[in-house]
Amino acid sequence: MNAEIIAVGSELLLGQIVNTNARFLSRQLAELGINVFYHTVVGDNPERLRSVIKIAESRSDLIVFTGGLGPTKDDLTKETIARHLGKELVMDEQALESIQLYFKRTNREMTENNKKQALVLEDAQVLPNEHGMAPGMIADSGRHVFMLLPGPPNEMEPMFLKHAFPALQSKLGTEDVIVSRVLHFFGIGEAMLETEIEDIIDAQSNPTIAPLASDGEVTLRLTAKHSQPNTAMMLINEAETKILERVGEYFYGYDDTSLMYELTKLIKESSMTISAAESLTGGMFQEEFTSIPGAGGLLKGGVVCYTNEVKAEVLKVRKETIDNDGVVSAQCAAELAENVASLTNADIGISFTGVAGPDELEGNPVGTVYIGIWIKGMPVQTEKLNLGGTRAANRVRTVKYGCHFLIKALKETQNA
Repeated sequence: MNAEIIAVGSELLLGQIVNTNARFLSRQLAELGINVFYHTVVGDNPERLRSVIKIAESRSDLIVFTGGLGPTKDDLTKETIARHLGKELVMDEQALESIQLYFKRTNREMTENNKKQALVLEDAQVLPNEHGMAPGMIADSGRHVFMLLPGPPNEMEPMFLKHAFPALQSKLGTEDVIVSRVLHFFGIGEAMLETEIEDIIDAQSNPTIAPLASDGEVTLRLTAKHSQPNTAMMLINEAETKILERVGEYFYGYDDTSLMYELTKLIKESSMTISAAESLTGGMFQEEFTSIPGAGGLLKGGVVCYTNEVKAEVLKVRKETIDNDGVVSAQCAAELAENVASLTNADIGISFTGVAGPDELEGNPVGTVYIGIWIKGMPVQTEKLNLGGTRAANRVRTVKYGCHFLIKALKETQNA
């Protein structure tokens, strides 16, 4: 089955919101073995929507719509599809009751136009909306399957997982189990990673191997199908083993993990605490660290040392270091890491100093970054980065590299 995802909403075309629904749905449909060959975005205009429907019918079996199911006049998805298919819109009493209960529960007056949300295509399979008001639906025209889903991700995602996914699985008529695993890599670019395992990717059909690059990281999604769950898992394991034999030094975790999550887990397992001294990152490392559940007890504190005065007076970076080496230097990074740990009585100190941009500093070009790492009982370590990108991108990648280097250092310490 080949699919097309059509997002309806002028706000998407205006850039007012990001179309995260397409990414979610593409991943979920891939789990079912459904090929997504096209993403389309169209504004709230019935003529243009009819036009993209006709194009989609010429090249796709499954057409998935998100958005345009609400109560206002510009919510026109199901009305346009109903006219296109020659179907009536009928009131779904269960959906109407759910909408009425919502307004009663929230002590709000229900306006007449909200009843519009309970209208569904005749003969369609209704998908209950347990997190909002407008139900979804699946309609089969004989040659094509039309799936209509609400636009808000907090409504669409649970509806798809609970109701649409099993409905599509039933339509496909397969008993195969689909198993997926995501491998996360850092410190290697997408092009280099693909080059290293190109022959493995080319030789695989089950499982499939799909690379994806994002914010300096690379992921590989392995997806296997088989009638026996254990066999599908075995196929995944075999592919992973081959991949990690080539690029295992860059691998750091599975599925929904992140570098920061892996770092906090490792610090917790080591029964250690950490503090941070942040210049160019401006507290970004600490903000991300404390966003991980359970990380609160691991972070002793930190200092945003944006100025030379704070580096010298609060974190006791030596005057000779600032005068001779500069604040963008390995020596400054080393002193910041060791001194912030001493200041807060932490087991680990990490520091970030450098040039985020847009201007150079102390003769150092934009993207020059030094990261310092001090671990109790070990000599202080420093790493130099030469990043290329925007100010925002340089700061994000600096934090990720800090996590990466600290994970490596902690593992080396454990194995020492």
